[in-house]
Amino acid sequence: MKRRIAFLRGINISGKNKVDMAELKAAMEEQGFFNIRTFLNSENVSFDSEITDAKTALEALLSKKFGLKIPVYIIETEELADILTHAPAWWDAGIKGQYDDLIFILTEDTPEEIAHLLGAPTEGLERFEIFRNIIFWSFDRRQYPKCAWWKRTAAPGIAEKLTIRTSGTVKKVVK
Repeated sequence: MKRRIAFLRGINISGKNKVDMAELKAAMEEQGFFNIRTFLNSENVSFDSEITDAKTALEALLSKKFGLKIPVYIIETEELADILTHAPAWWDAGIKGQYDDLIFILTEDTPEEIAHLLGAPTEGLERFEIFRNIIFWSFDRRQYPKCAWWKRTAAPGIAEKLTIRTSGTVKKVVK
């Protein structure tokens, strides 16, 4: 059995879509998930499970228990760790003022299709690279309002297709 990570999109953000992590953990245990680890009051949960379609099971649990329609992205911990070993040299390189993220796609869209929807990144302020089914993305955090992707990742028609995590968060949940 492989360890997995669930990235829950849009819970406990600015007081919206509140989900108590202890309640979530207990509900997950009742549904056949185990060795559950939540990360503070965040959208990130690691677990073990023999459930074949853990994504659907977890989305149904969130709907039934909390009354929320929350998209979930699930990836095996081992696969995410391998993805991180293939990060571009500029991503998470300790560059002052640079913000490094991973974009996970919640829909059947390919990373190439998502990148096309987002359009060209702002030259000199942001860059991206696709690897497998994710997108490495970095931008100048001091000038983020000028970054094209920053605005577009929150735009209707795009925002609901993805969930984004910082490099620090991703490294923390992989451990």
